[in-house]
Amino acid sequence: MNVAPRTRPDVDAELVDGLRREDPEAAEQLVERYGDRVYRLAVRITGSNEDAQEAAQDALWTAARKIHTFKGESAFGSWLYRITANAAYQKLRARRSRAREIGLDDVLPALDVDGRHFEPMDDWSNRVDERALQGELREVLERAIDGLPPDYRTALVLHDVEGLSNPDIAEALGISLPAVKSRVHRSRLFVRKQLAEYLRPA
Repeated sequence: MNVAPRTRPDVDAELVDGLRREDPEAAEQLVERYGDRVYRLAVRITGSNEDAQEAAQDALWTAARKIHTFKGESAFGSWLYRITANAAYQKLRARRSRAREIGLDDVLPALDVDGRHFEPMDDWSNRVDERALQGELREVLERAIDGLPPDYRTALVLHDVEGLSNPDIAEALGISLPAVKSRVHRSRLFVRKQLAEYLRPA
């Protein structure tokens, strides 16, 4: 007996339907449900609160105005994140900013041919429990994430902060699944290296 493949219910189905009907309450719900999320993504990409606010507003406006182009082949959230990322990247290009574009090969642990790092990495896990370090660690972590190139930072934030799956991130950013896995993995190694350098005993 053939069993039809199970599909994930779209948690935003009612929201999408309301937007398509141009229901004013749906537009308000869109802002309430996704406003903070798209802003967080935009600020990670642009590094600017002002640009992030504009990009987030542009993204939400575009999503509401172009809802008829959403075909439902992916999750609505993934579609919206892609619009947000594009809006944020446009802000970056408009500023013609090349700030914080770093060479990851210069800072990441060395990798072997199978993609495993073979340089020893410090075990600083015990120090993380020191209460005095909690606030400082958050600042170091924020700086490390901000130090990533925008493409890598976006993938890491979508995966580790927003909780999107790798396939959803690939759909949202319009890149391949292996590219998503690589960006998330390399970003985590970079952040870990920055934390290790901070926590290394003097």
